[in-house]
Amino acid sequence: MKQALIFQGGWQGHEPEDVAHILAGLLEKEDYQVKITDTLQTLAEDDLTQYDLIVPNWTQGTIEQEQLQPLLKAVEQGTGLAGLHGGMGDSFRMEVDYQFMVGGQWVAHPGNDGVEYDVHIVDADHPLTEGMKDFKVVSEQYYMHVDPAVQVHATTRFPVAEGPYQTNGEVDMPVVWTKKWGKGKVYYCGLGHVAEIVKMPEVLQLMKNGFIWASR
Repeated sequence: MKQALIFQGGWQGHEPEDVAHILAGLLEKEDYQVKITDTLQTLAEDDLTQYDLIVPNWTQGTIEQEQLQPLLKAVEQGTGLAGLHGGMGDSFRMEVDYQFMVGGQWVAHPGNDGVEYDVHIVDADHPLTEGMKDFKVVSEQYYMHVDPAVQVHATTRFPVAEGPYQTNGEVDMPVVWTKKWGKGKVYYCGLGHVAEIVKMPEVLQLMKNGFIWASR
């Protein structure tokens, strides 16, 4: 049985505890044994290399080096990393090593919550997105600063909401991407502002596929 760790907390607007339990349910259906923790000290105290998958679900906040370094090293040694929205893509804003591993960092959501936008599946033949079609979301539309090394699997087009960034013209922003960190596989999905968005069938499918793909 594969082992997964979810660490949840940080800014409560993303409903981290509720989202953690949704994600744990997905993993348990795939025969993972899941540990959920609400303290970053678990990263310092557990042997993280025992886990096949680690799921960050911690928006903003701060992390100590004694907690961050074991996480970086575990993924480098082959533990998978997979998560969504601000729980993985807006964690620990001062920690550039974490951002380097993840492959990107949230910087804006023009129009805030309630924006309707399209998610475009880039490679429908990839195991992450096989059989999936483009779909609409009404939520935050994440504008990210993204590592050029990532492989992009889904995008969304900006601008939808008004803002000074419009003068740059249209851009296709990654929504789903993958990359490697040492021997570990990294998966990120920008969707999932609150639990109700995570429960969307498309988001659940993306996360299930991402968990399986990223796991050791």
